[in-house]
Amino acid sequence: MTDTQWRELLHTRAFEPEAVRAAYAARRRRPLLGPGGTLFLVAADHPARGALGAGGEPTAMADRRALLDRLLIALDDPAVDGVLGTPDVIEELLLFHGLHDKIVIGSMNRGGLAGADWEIDDRFTAYDAQSIVDYGLDGGKMLLRLVNSDQGTAPTLHACARAVSELAAAGVMAMVEPLPYERDDAGRLVLQDDAASLARAVTIASGIGRTSAYTWLKLPAPADPETVLGATTLPCLVLGGPEADVSLRGGALRHPVVRGLVVGRTLLYPEDGDVATAVAGAASLLQSAREEITA
Repeated sequence: MTDTQWRELLHTRAFEPEAVRAAYAARRRRPLLGPGGTLFLVAADHPARGALGAGGEPTAMADRRALLDRLLIALDDPAVDGVLGTPDVIEELLLFHGLHDKIVIGSMNRGGLAGADWEIDDRFTAYDAQSIVDYGLDGGKMLLRLVNSDQGTAPTLHACARAVSELAAAGVMAMVEPLPYERDDAGRLVLQDDAASLARAVTIASGIGRTSAYTWLKLPAPADPETVLGATTLPCLVLGGPEADVSLRGGALRHPVVRGLVVGRTLLYPEDGDVATAVAGAASLLQSAREEITA
């Protein structure tokens, strides 16, 4: 991104708000799945939940120009099918004409702010189902953190079920990310990534809403893919990145319900700063896995 492009974006934001709606309407769309039947997305919805840390820097994602730069580099790779983000990020990418022929998934519930007392009561504060349909997006993503000891789970579960139903009524993909958590002795949320906990979360998420016809799941790459991924027939995307490589190479990407990858902070903010190489590596991992399946 040049200085001129950055200044133009700031000018548009201040003086031409109508350009955002025009950019939504002008976006060239494509089928959800690529020719190989896979989907590779870059996630950039963390800042709206106040989760700004990346690459060892606690506020790395607060630098909007740097975030957009990294996203544009990732999206420039033809293996990257699209992006998952909140309205502010999606609209800035649209204004840069960076989302033609790309899949765009709108992030919906960002109200469970990182570290807040009410974090598990994850309100829908970004896109809603109607706006995703109206703006011609390709799907809506919702985070469903399941904590048995936190009553905030119940309203979040109910809101996600309603959103799944509303998106399905419009024939639009609903991407649900079910994550089981428990609180440690200090009250901190700790992901329960054992097979039994993840499989339970999968079955809960698979059953919400009036129909599951348009539901996809977004999951951590499990160490035991047969148990976790064997709990559903729904299409799944698994989280990518260096910390997941062992699980991915261990079979998660080769499981028949898995259709692709979602990568986020770990690839947008790699240790060596080389976003293009990090994204290309994840794309190669996905391609290799699919080739093994079809061989």
